[in-house]
Amino acid sequence: MMEKRISLITVLMSLILCKTFGHTQARHIVFIVADDLGWNDVGFHNPDMITPNIDKLARQGVILNSSYVQPVCSPSRHSWMTGIYPFKAGLQHGAILPQQAVCSPLSMQFFPERLQELGYSTHMIGKWHLGFCNTECTPTRRGFESYLGYYNGMEDFYNKTIINGVDYNDGLKAIPADDRYSTYAYADRAKEIIDNHNQTKQLFLYLPFQSVHIPIEVPKRFEDMYQHIANDDRRKYSGMVSAMDEAIGNVTQALTDKGMIDDTLFIFTADNGGWPGHGGNNYPLRGGKITIFEGGTRAAAFVSGSGIEKKGSTYEGLIHAVDWHPTILSAAGSSNDETINNIDGLDQWKAISTGAESARNEFVYNLDDSLDPVTGHAAIRVGDFKLISGYPGPYRDWYKPEQEIKGSIGVSAQPYDYSAIVYEDLSKSNGIWSGDGLYNLRDDPTEHNDLSKQFPDVVKKLRAKLDEYRKAYVKPNFPKNDDKSDPKYYDGHWAPGWC
Repeated sequence: MMEKRISLITVLMSLILCKTFGHTQARHIVFIVADDLGWNDVGFHNPDMITPNIDKLARQGVILNSSYVQPVCSPSRHSWMTGIYPFKAGLQHGAILPQQAVCSPLSMQFFPERLQELGYSTHMIGKWHLGFCNTECTPTRRGFESYLGYYNGMEDFYNKTIINGVDYNDGLKAIPADDRYSTYAYADRAKEIIDNHNQTKQLFLYLPFQSVHIPIEVPKRFEDMYQHIANDDRRKYSGMVSAMDEAIGNVTQALTDKGMIDDTLFIFTADNGGWPGHGGNNYPLRGGKITIFEGGTRAAAFVSGSGIEKKGSTYEGLIHAVDWHPTILSAAGSSNDETINNIDGLDQWKAISTGAESARNEFVYNLDDSLDPVTGHAAIRVGDFKLISGYPGPYRDWYKPEQEIKGSIGVSAQPYDYSAIVYEDLSKSNGIWSGDGLYNLRDDPTEHNDLSKQFPDVVKKLRAKLDEYRKAYVKPNFPKNDDKSDPKYYDGHWAPGWC
């Protein structure tokens, strides 16, 4: 009798919540991020990739054909958490290094904090990479009830180490590595959260996988799915994508078993383009990770599930990473009144859920005015035109999936130090990239034809737009490494408490 009564209460609560949120809102939200996933690395763009679970979600939902992110990871993650461009937070210079006393500014509210105010139970599993030197910078202080994952940008998939320390945490507690392939560990935690979820509350699950960032490591059964690929990195990398796909399938199955799948909205995005030379591929787009070409900034992305009205479609409207903050809040039922005037993100929920016109006509790819040739560049899109000003990055070709690329960075003691390949590239090209590059992305989405000499007035107009954005420019916060971060002071773990 008691079980029936509890079941009835759960059903009634579900009906009340559905009525409150309306048919265009979502009760539960799962936000999945694939790290360094290329445009050409999913089955819905490339039939050679074995990603049945990702493809099913994408084709049942809305494939986002013009969804943009930053060239590297920390800036993208800051963008969707805060809805604010990285160049306004000093995070435009690159990824946060393990030894840097930096985090996404504590004055900027993360959207999971707002979700908690709306009654959501919020959980995070996977890669943080938004700073951890102070406890206040970490996930459970920025909107998440629970957290399993790592603070930095990369680590060994099995022993959970980076440089000279272990980076593996449950909440604020550093935990020993369990030697499980991290994709398995994170999928298991997701299933545990779903299985134990109280359905009288809405669930928000942030699942930024470690996959498919370097180091290139994968259980052999997934690598064996691509025996026809001769290139060793590409074969293993493709297996990593399929391992992540299986994990996503396990998450959707857990939601199905719990009876939550029909009330769940899925959001899937890469954090930047695939990394040429390390297995990732963005063909036919130009360039890759670290560049402000389309291959580095145009993400493989989709939305699917609850609240999506125009299912089985492709959406061409512009979306930027900063838009996920207000868009997710809108999908959750928030009016966004408190934040909409204070952030760069635009509420795109109506647009992507119904196929309406995008709220966005322009965005900034990046704005870094430093003299350092590694990252000193800017780019902006207004309508169909894109202007690149300064050095666009080291990968300027249109790379095929198995193409060998010389000069790629290996896994080293400084895994985010992109300067080696950039300076090598600059030496080959006799110095810093000079001049402007102008592209009409409607007619030339692969950036083959530079129109800057043909349309000087358009170049002038877009340069003026960039100058307007510079009025809010914050100097990059990119300090030297701090010895106080050394894991030897924290029982061999990367841990907060040194800034």
